Amino acid sequence: MAELEGVSEEARFLESFKVDKFCRFCLASSRDAQQQEVCSGFFQLRDKDSHDRQVQEMALQEKFIMRVIVSEGDIRKLTMTTRPDTLEDLIGWLKGTLQANYNFVLQYQDPDFNNELCNLEDVSELPDKPTIKIIPMIELVPVTEPVEQSSSCGDTSSLADTEILSSSSLDRSVPWPEVFEIPKFSVDVEYRLRQGNLLYLRDGTYLKVTKELKHDILEKLAEVIYAFDAYPKKEDLAAVAQALVETHPCLKEVGSPSGCVGWKNSLKFKVGNYRAKMCKLGRLDVTVNSGKRGRYSKNGDPPNKDIKKPRKGEINFLPQYPEGLDDHNLEAARQVLVNEMMKAKPNVSLIKKEMDRTFALRRKEVVTDKPAITQIVQRWPSLFSESQVCYEFTRVVGKNLKENFFEALDRFSPNLMDLFRKKTGLSGQLLTDLLRQTKTTEPTDIRCLCLRGLPVVLGDDPSAFFKTCSDATDKDLYSETSVGILCIDEHPQLNPSRVSIILEGSVVMEELANLPQAFCVLFGLIYALHLDYPKCMKSTFHFIQQVMLNLGRDPSHETELRSIVQMLPCSAALTSPCSTLRLTYCGALSYSTLSASGRGASKGRRGVAMATMMK
Repeated sequence: MAELEGVSEEARFLESFKVDKFCRFCLASSRDAQQQEVCSGFFQLRDKDSHDRQVQEMALQEKFIMRVIVSEGDIRKLTMTTRPDTLEDLIGWLKGTLQANYNFVLQYQDPDFNNELCNLEDVSELPDKPTIKIIPMIELVPVTEPVEQSSSCGDTSSLADTEILSSSSLDRSVPWPEVFEIPKFSVDVEYRLRQGNLLYLRDGTYLKVTKELKHDILEKLAEVIYAFDAYPKKEDLAAVAQALVETHPCLKEVGSPSGCVGWKNSLKFKVGNYRAKMCKLGRLDVTVNSGKRGRYSKNGDPPNKDIKKPRKGEINFLPQYPEGLDDHNLEAARQVLVNEMMKAKPNVSLIKKEMDRTFALRRKEVVTDKPAITQIVQRWPSLFSESQVCYEFTRVVGKNLKENFFEALDRFSPNLMDLFRKKTGLSGQLLTDLLRQTKTTEPTDIRCLCLRGLPVVLGDDPSAFFKTCSDATDKDLYSETSVGILCIDEHPQLNPSRVSIILEGSVVMEELANLPQAFCVLFGLIYALHLDYPKCMKSTFHFIQQVMLNLGRDPSHETELRSIVQMLPCSAALTSPCSTLRLTYCGALSYSTLSASGRGASKGRRGVAMATMMK
């Protein structure tokens, strides 16, 4: 009898008359006990094996109810269909049920210690109907050079889907602000500027800027500018200089048309000196260009040739390695990714973590070495998945790819369709044919129409980009295509049944959901792999980048973008997130000015197309 009691105690048998076989000494059920005498010897005695079987059956049949403390103001009653076997199973179930995208540990109220909280190490420690508390794990990201900046300096809401890990190598998190806010200077400088502003307001006198004061002001501004962009454009420097004299009017320059021309020129040289200082400290985004300027260039190239810097709105162009990691560590992490991708079911969370860790190594390879696409596919197979392309785009640009791409496309769609209907001539015939093929108003069909028609309006050559075939094995069709989309269908249509992505004459991603999805992923791949836009679709990609997604600015395509934005109805232009295009194209410039710009750019095929659109 004592041995049976020991077995019962070891298995932690729950005595309860609510269960069917309630007796701890035999296997009598509640119904059998009412029909037979227990002392008759009719029932089989309980042994260890039969007891373990019953406990397992009860665990499968009995629901697991728990009280979960998420926070002080969020306490929930949750029910699992069965009791979890491991602590990892319980944590995974809680993450899915609570939709928690962060790591945490669990504590529970232990009856042995008057229901005080204890760390949960094994699910066998949990009593019946336990109270569990979630303790989030705070993972700190080291900050090397903190910079004071207002929350209004950038759209941080677009980073909501970015998971920041302690091993992350993201140097910057926000793009260049639309309105540059002048930082706070040292106490001495702030005092002198405050006194100068008071004198300016009283009698309009300007502050006499000493060499020391000017150095301190420029040094602080260069530090803040570098935190946003290591290679700011001249328009950015002009905006900083203008913001400086507006914040501190005593610093305005006498005789200058804008009052800040001298400050702008001084900022240009000071930022260059600050880059040289960062180069000596080993910052990758500037050391990559060391020795390329003037007579000291390694290959004898002229200055400013092949300068590697952000050109499409990248905020993490060449980030630093994570603290404490080097090439050897990151190469080992890359090998872990390769091995994981060989499995039938790769661990998604592990891939995400290691891709975050190796981001700096990957950017260094694609930017400085520019390997062939086939080599990148071999070294980074995990990058060529839809989810990882979106994550990589967020790391590089700081925005959600799908959310921003499709939101902008849907916003421009009605106005683009109106423009398609109004076009005449050869392009009008092509657009009319595309409109005729659009048989429904489903979002996917409308998006296909806009993506197919936009290159026609911009004078691009979509036939060299959209490759259509009935057999994907016919590689001769796209072997010379650098960047494109392969539409696989027996009969050509706007939204083909199968879509693939072509890079350097090879299919790198297959079985994408539809054509808009493939276009979106391809746009992300161009950023992830540091590729140039295809020449046959350069204007289309620049329009998507600068007008639709508000990423960077390229003066070389300003004339073409002015033309297309001017042709759109004013409502579409005003709702564009790109404030520069919004102000310049819809307000400051007249129709005649834009027409002249279109005619002035009429040299060459694309220029002729743009001039034709203005008529």
